Amino acid sequence: MPAVAGPRIHRVSVITIAALAVFVAAVLALVAADLWFTDADSMAEVLAKQEVRHAVRLSLATSGATLVLVVAFSIPVGYALSRYRFPGSVVLDAIVDLPIVMPPVIVGISLLVFFRTPVGRWIESIEWLRFVYTVKGIVLCQFFMTASLGIRAAKAAFDAADRRLEHLALTLGCTHWQAFRMVALPMARSGLAAGAVMAWARAVGVFGPLLIFVGAVPMRTTVMSTVIYLEVSVGRIEPALAVAMLLLAMAMVTLVLLHWLGSGRRQWWAP
Repeated sequence: MPAVAGPRIHRVSVITIAALAVFVAAVLALVAADLWFTDADSMAEVLAKQEVRHAVRLSLATSGATLVLVVAFSIPVGYALSRYRFPGSVVLDAIVDLPIVMPPVIVGISLLVFFRTPVGRWIESIEWLRFVYTVKGIVLCQFFMTASLGIRAAKAAFDAADRRLEHLALTLGCTHWQAFRMVALPMARSGLAAGAVMAWARAVGVFGPLLIFVGAVPMRTTVMSTVIYLEVSVGRIEPALAVAMLLLAMAMVTLVLLHWLGSGRRQWWAP
């Protein structure tokens, strides 16, 4: 793309770059404060505790299961919202986006109330399907908090894919499934991958619904976010901060990897 004509330093560039610098400085100040408050030895000591290790393992396991569910739902739902028009599609779009704007605590309360309805009690009566105060309930909370992000990213990815190529594949003898699998999916893979990564990153940090729907029982239903809450609630800032720094590191690595892969650059510092 050719460079924009005109001087590089002007009023718009100064204002926008200054705003960028202020925001980046504010974020780095928070991270620096966390690093100043703790040290590597303290973090290693905290992360060596059995309860914390269990919470880390449970966070990774449940967020991985959630990621599989989000991908399984976001691809077909995102494709349907992108390709098909039918009465009520605007309302369906709004319903899909509702969990994004819904306060997280309401998700937990709504799940708890649902499982007190006749249908919910029937589900809970099946031993292998129990969700309330179980690990499966963690996955359920994470799914409801992240599925909308995956679906919205999938829809945007399919919207950006050229539909004419799918139509061309159909005229050349492909079935609708073959056109979807061999044309639409490859064109949308970058957007689908980005949505999956963002959904996973959010799933790891889900907190509000978990506290209400599955509780925070040590060595049973505690994940990294609830461990942070439990430690802060008794005034132990350093252990909470150690787990928080681990979450922050995971998020940062995820975002850097996502941007690096998505841009196709070989050096992370390249412009």
